Amino acid sequence: MTAMPDRDDVATLEAGLDALESVRPVRVPLRERLRATLLPPIIAAAVLLTVWAALAASGIKPPELLPPPSDVWAALRSAWDDGTLQAATWASVSRAAVGFTASVVLGTLLGLLLSQWRGLRTAIGPLVSGLQSLPAACWVPAGVLWFGVSDAAVYVVVLFGAIPSIALGLVSGIDRVPPQLIRAGRVLGAGRAAQLRYVVLPAALPGYVSGLRLGWAFAWRSLMAAELIIALAGSPSSLGQLLDLGRKTDDMGVILAVIVVILVVGVAIEAGLFGPLEKRLLRSRGLGTS
Repeated sequence: MTAMPDRDDVATLEAGLDALESVRPVRVPLRERLRATLLPPIIAAAVLLTVWAALAASGIKPPELLPPPSDVWAALRSAWDDGTLQAATWASVSRAAVGFTASVVLGTLLGLLLSQWRGLRTAIGPLVSGLQSLPAACWVPAGVLWFGVSDAAVYVVVLFGAIPSIALGLVSGIDRVPPQLIRAGRVLGAGRAAQLRYVVLPAALPGYVSGLRLGWAFAWRSLMAAELIIALAGSPSSLGQLLDLGRKTDDMGVILAVIVVILVVGVAIEAGLFGPLEKRLLRSRGLGTS
């Protein structure tokens, strides 16, 4: 005959189960988080600058083709002091914000259509995937012919560069929604629209955020390609136009300085917007730490 479990054993077991269910995320001290987040990039940047300075000093390339970091810093200071750098950065970031916002709206609508209508997905899904791999610069001639030398031509390039990634990210996220969630929503009486709003889309958020992240990267790169090729008469100088100016004047210091600014803007958007958004999303699902 099997002995009945002791009450103390049952209480201990229940307490253990309760503890498992109520595990709290471990809070990492702010100093440790800053050290883990900032120290590795600072070390990597220091190593890169050291290698760059050593290559410039070695004479492997003439100074006009491979200037030392000090010359690039001087070019940055000069462009900052006369206001050119601020105006160019603002012009490019403003265009990127407008183009990416429009891409999010259109890409989200396209992703919803592809995920809900299988016939449409079968018909144009491969085309959307192909557009994602198409270099954005290919759309520059078409944009100029359609809209002339204007901001609209630049936005065409940004849209075609970003929309496919956003749409496919949403489709991928919806495809990965567990069927049990959809069946549970159906059992609770949710119609198709309610399931999409309250079950499918919240569960698809990780894939959607990944698509937004990739879409921003494509939008920023597409914008630089468009600005580099399309010279907008009468508009404020942009980062792409400064790159072209450095090419025309054979000033490698200006070219490298603008490349550094483009990189810094991209890293800032990634670290300031998409990184925290993804961490917050993971924490809300119990997959991250505080």
